[in-house]
Amino acid sequence: MGPFLALVALIVSVFCSSVNAIPTITAVGSKFFTSEGNQFFIKGVAYQLVEDDPLVNTTQCNLDAALMKQLGANSIRVYHVDPDADHSGCMNAFASNNIYIWVDMDSFKTYIQQAGIPSWTQNKSDSYRAVMDNFQQYDNTAGFFVGNEVLNSNADSGAAPYLLSAAVDLKNYREAKGYRKIPIGYSATDTAVLRPNLQDYVVCRPNVTERLEFYALNSYEWCGSSPNFNTSGYVGLQASAENYPVPIFFSEDGCNTVPPRTFNDQAAIFGPDMVDTWSGAIIYEWIQETNNYGLVTYGPPGGQDQGSVVVDGFTRQGTPTPVQPDFSNLASQWSTLNPTGIKSAAYTPSTTAPLCPSSTAGEWTIDPSSPLPTLGAVGVTPVYPSSTSGGHASETSGGAASATSSGAASRTASGPPLLDGGQFVSTVVALMAVCAGFVFWL
Repeated sequence: MGPFLALVALIVSVFCSSVNAIPTITAVGSKFFTSEGNQFFIKGVAYQLVEDDPLVNTTQCNLDAALMKQLGANSIRVYHVDPDADHSGCMNAFASNNIYIWVDMDSFKTYIQQAGIPSWTQNKSDSYRAVMDNFQQYDNTAGFFVGNEVLNSNADSGAAPYLLSAAVDLKNYREAKGYRKIPIGYSATDTAVLRPNLQDYVVCRPNVTERLEFYALNSYEWCGSSPNFNTSGYVGLQASAENYPVPIFFSEDGCNTVPPRTFNDQAAIFGPDMVDTWSGAIIYEWIQETNNYGLVTYGPPGGQDQGSVVVDGFTRQGTPTPVQPDFSNLASQWSTLNPTGIKSAAYTPSTTAPLCPSSTAGEWTIDPSSPLPTLGAVGVTPVYPSSTSGGHASETSGGAASATSSGAASRTASGPPLLDGGQFVSTVVALMAVCAGFVFWL
């Protein structure tokens, strides 16, 4: 694209942004609602084609978003983004297909817990705030994750207060900047001995500001087509989530140990057993990789790595081709599952915060009455090594870690060169007129 066409594209995206306006998402009590007053249920896919940022290639986003719409998706989760990049093209592509974005705020260098030591530092705060600065402008930004699988066992429980410190910092920053109240939450490991205490701790503190605004779970308990709600483990997840005071959903889902994936669990999540408690699910993952969780492929595996086009033997751009029968199985499930929920005008939150879990030596070690760590505070290394939750946790932590270990090339958008004053003004006026006429026609 030449300099002039680049400027044209930029101006069109600015002045025609209203064409792809989309209702915003808020968290009220235990539910998500659109700005139109409808309850929102997540039908999402994990989307991290490349390690650094999948939301800078507008052409690719348009191709993927169109197919996601056919799938029935209304959300994607993105694990890593470049806060300095221009995401307007991709965000507009997804918005035009009624797809929302759930953004992880950390980077490979700013995880809340690194090498077993939790902290919330000024450097981390600045990095997370930069992500918020970039994405708060888009109506289809649905939520921010302050972490993904930061805690994986009871040995990691000392990191939990740092999650809340991060959330408090970022909520205060959001309010100070006057940004839209985009919900801030956490994506947790499904570890049976850890989950109940952590799930309650992040929403139990007396000061509402010191609580997460949603909680999500990476769970792979329902495998194959033979389990049902009572035998899959979901009955236990539902029991622990009933009367939860903030929205709760599956931030990763879709076990593949018994292929093909039938996604029968979606009928439970969106059906009478769970729909009054849970707000949906994000399926892992969009692109096919070594772990065989992909819903689409961009070409046969193999081949020499080529920058960000081919990484770890998998092509990462081009026309997406559904992986069958998994893609069709999921599309079939979602096409029949369309809960309406409750209107925001008729909803009054009735749940209360749970009791904070008590500290127990060798298990959950957090004193519920202790103040949260201050900015710059650093925790201590666990007494014994933390473990991951099964074989999948190491693949999904950070999402793109499973996509590439070599690192894709940075693709930060640069500003277009300026034209002379007369040409610039005439171009802007002409494009505004075209855009206004297009909106009127719509």
